[in-house]
Amino acid sequence: MGDIAIVGIDCTFPGAAGVQAYWDLLMRGGAGITPVPAQRWDARDFPAAGGSGGFIDDADVFDSDFFSVTPREAAAMDPHHRLLLPCAWRALEDAGRAPGDLAGTETGVFVGVMGGEWGRLTMSDLARVTPLLGSGSSAGMAANRISYHFNFTGPSLAVDTACSSSLVAVHLAASALLTGECDTALAGGVNIVLSPSLGMVYGQLGLAAADGRCKPFSADADGIGRSDGVGLVVLRRLEDALADGRRIYAVLRGSAVNQDGRSNGVIAPNRWSQQRVLDSAYRRAGIAPDRVAFVEAHGTGTVLGDAIECAALGAVHGVPRETPCAIGSVKGNLGHTEGAAGIAGLIKTALALHHRIVPASLFADRENPQLRLGERGLRLLKSPMRLPRGESLAGVSSFGMGGTNAHAVLGSAPRTPRTAGAGGTRTRGARDAVGVFTVSADTAEALRRNLTAQADAVAGRPRGAAAALCRSSNLVKTGLPHRFAVPVRDTGELVTALRRAAALQDTASGAGRPWGRPVTAFLFTGQGSEYPGMTAGLHRDCPLYRRHLAEADQALAPHLGASVRDLIVGGDERVHRPRFAQPALFAVGYALARTLTSLGVTPAGVLGHSLGEYAAAVTAGALGLEEAARLVVRRGALTDELPSGGGMIATSAGPEQLAGLLAAEPGTVAAALNGPGDTVLSGPLDALERITEQLAGRGIRVRPLPVPYAFHSPRMAPAAAGLRTETVRCAPPAVPLASTRYGRMLRHEPLDAGYWAGQIEEPVLMDSALGALVAEVAPTHLIEIGPRGVLLQIAARGGRAPAAEHLHPCPGPGATGMELAETVAALYRAGLDPLWEELYAPEHRSAEALAPYVFSSARRSWDRETFVQTARPPATAATPATPAAPADALTALPAERPEPSRGAAAGPAGPDTDDPVLHAVVRAVAEVGGHPPERVVAEARFYEDLGFDSVMIMQLKNQVEARLPRVGEVSVQEMLPALRSVGALAEFLRDAAVARSS
Repeated sequence: MGDIAIVGIDCTFPGAAGVQAYWDLLMRGGAGITPVPAQRWDARDFPAAGGSGGFIDDADVFDSDFFSVTPREAAAMDPHHRLLLPCAWRALEDAGRAPGDLAGTETGVFVGVMGGEWGRLTMSDLARVTPLLGSGSSAGMAANRISYHFNFTGPSLAVDTACSSSLVAVHLAASALLTGECDTALAGGVNIVLSPSLGMVYGQLGLAAADGRCKPFSADADGIGRSDGVGLVVLRRLEDALADGRRIYAVLRGSAVNQDGRSNGVIAPNRWSQQRVLDSAYRRAGIAPDRVAFVEAHGTGTVLGDAIECAALGAVHGVPRETPCAIGSVKGNLGHTEGAAGIAGLIKTALALHHRIVPASLFADRENPQLRLGERGLRLLKSPMRLPRGESLAGVSSFGMGGTNAHAVLGSAPRTPRTAGAGGTRTRGARDAVGVFTVSADTAEALRRNLTAQADAVAGRPRGAAAALCRSSNLVKTGLPHRFAVPVRDTGELVTALRRAAALQDTASGAGRPWGRPVTAFLFTGQGSEYPGMTAGLHRDCPLYRRHLAEADQALAPHLGASVRDLIVGGDERVHRPRFAQPALFAVGYALARTLTSLGVTPAGVLGHSLGEYAAAVTAGALGLEEAARLVVRRGALTDELPSGGGMIATSAGPEQLAGLLAAEPGTVAAALNGPGDTVLSGPLDALERITEQLAGRGIRVRPLPVPYAFHSPRMAPAAAGLRTETVRCAPPAVPLASTRYGRMLRHEPLDAGYWAGQIEEPVLMDSALGALVAEVAPTHLIEIGPRGVLLQIAARGGRAPAAEHLHPCPGPGATGMELAETVAALYRAGLDPLWEELYAPEHRSAEALAPYVFSSARRSWDRETFVQTARPPATAATPATPAAPADALTALPAERPEPSRGAAAGPAGPDTDDPVLHAVVRAVAEVGGHPPERVVAEARFYEDLGFDSVMIMQLKNQVEARLPRVGEVSVQEMLPALRSVGALAEFLRDAAVARSS
């Protein structure tokens, strides 16, 4: 049998809500046994069932909105199903996966569940039977609901072999993984004690403990105490888990299932069958039983059951061996969780191997001498047992009342080297890498709730580097619509940011729900933005930027004869000379753009200002990197050979204000038209000085630019002539490219030598080009690509894209990796799904534990009397449960129907709406789904927001026909196109009524 890795766990057991709470309960020797809650039944009425047991707190809580389940369906669902859904979500998160990422995959679901109490309790009154009750009480749906809500298409089955159900489910899941039926599997079980009936059966069989507690292998053992429990594990083939870098709790080395056959009674255990299933499991695992350090036994605490099991365990694990095999049973802590018993034991064993310590067994101080444990090479643990270094092995047994036995062999996870700096405390003197921590939720309130949970969890860690923790959050906490993201270096900063965000009443300032995806435009800065050491901080912090800057450097070096990377990082003053400045700026622009695109930020359009057009052309696919590098080096060398004496000034005047001055100074020109009142002049220095004096006298702001030449003027003619002789390999841009030479979008004109020659001496038509770009792609975000902020200021002054958010991944000399991370975070908050992995160096790509998702506890579905009311079938047409719209409501229709979008914008479309058709639809939807009418707004979607399914649509059809008799009969096929939203259905029905009355 191949090895299977346990990579994720979630569970809730009596007194232990969550994996850590479960482990804490086991290690402190706690117990989750309490009196029967009044919510279940009055124990005084059923003394034969016992007055105590193990009960999960808040077993009635279910976040139905999260799973798009209507309140009526939630009330009709078996509580087993309601507990499994959030457990599955948390288990997948614990496995390092965003559950939504597995949608559409052949992920398998295998759930152990025994009995059918919910069906017996709810389906016995035939007058109240509904389709929702039918599906809600089906045991098979325990697995199918997970597959449906998570959109898994792999094997999905519920397993009922009585008390061995969940371990048999794990066995079947492992087999499905090994045969290739699925690559990921959820396996486990669930049990809820809904009624005293089975307890009464145990009592009549003489199997019930008087105090409701299981006391496995104890001299005081007197029977079974029933308990709740739910647990799931996420399984992967070991080689896949290792390849993915997953945290591995333990490895399933082999398992086996068999049956007692015809023995001394259908519900009596059989020693020889138990012995055979143990032998089979170890044979399949390729392991000698004497290597097993401990066994998590079935251990019900019945006299007969304990005796038979110990005889079988001793025969397989016992003499001869140097050290007795430790045995125990978690039923001493929890009680007998029946369909979840096997998974309770498996999770305990996996955690013991993970933490390398086996919890002590309750009641071990009163060992039953009749079990002859010492003679059989077995022992009960009176204190926790440390596991030695190296591989440790353990067994898990689970036996069903009807004779189906299961045994699993687990081993400790293989040791994998932990990369230095992957997490934990900060190395002295080291600078922590930047990461982006993400949290997502289904509503704004849920986001605040989960921000608080994450803050509390991170605050409990030692302060240290946060990059690995951030990466884990990107893998796990990014799949839901309301989003938060913050760039941080260490956990202290992270806790502060999380608490600040959680305290905000308006999450829009730091987190919210994007209603689309961002549309980005890249603006590439030109010459004049350079400075010694530009982007050095980013280069230090960001491996991805280092890689792409090295690519540019490699392309430039053969033509330049020097390394621009070394010049940039080293703070070389030669960066001001055109020979080096232009290749260096091109390298920075290229590397920044490639860094962003590698992170999943794909521009919808690009624009380059002067020299910036070269990197823009490469990003657009119009020039190759090698070709652009050659041209830029040539351009820089030609510029460097020009005579000095030229310069440029920026003015706050428009071309019309400057026309007279330029006419008086023939050598000067408008070199860049950046905006209506934003013009750059270029020419001889003495002429520029005279123009500066005159403009200052008129109160017009003037600023000299830090460039040594009169770019984009006739003085560039020699350089233009040199470029004109080049042979240029170019292609049509694959990304929309706004030409600042032409002041419009580039269509079919080639970026040949003639283009680049004209581009260096003609004016930069920035304002017109930006206007064309905005009109073409309607960007939501403008991102400046360059070593300092220049073009975003120009765009802001010109007002070309006033609604666009401005971002800069490296806005000046003080920039580090933090600004790049904030750019990605802002785009994630706006709806982008970045390629997060590229943000982190290999040493930060380790799996870190995160707090599980915190679901809403506001809605409860349990009490059977309440259930009878809420799960009652929707009222028929003859007897609606709530007042229908008057029969003549449609006669009040206006001559022109109102626009549904206006109703949607007005908020709830409930009882106070002045639209009678919408009012009737809202009431029908509320009745069928069990929603409060105020929640049924016009823009609510039937499937995604209201949790409707095909059965409910049929019921809705009957409801609207009853409430709107003038519409007449409407087929479901006619309704289907209108089921986009509540408002769309109302619009359809209004049209149908008008058409049938005309």
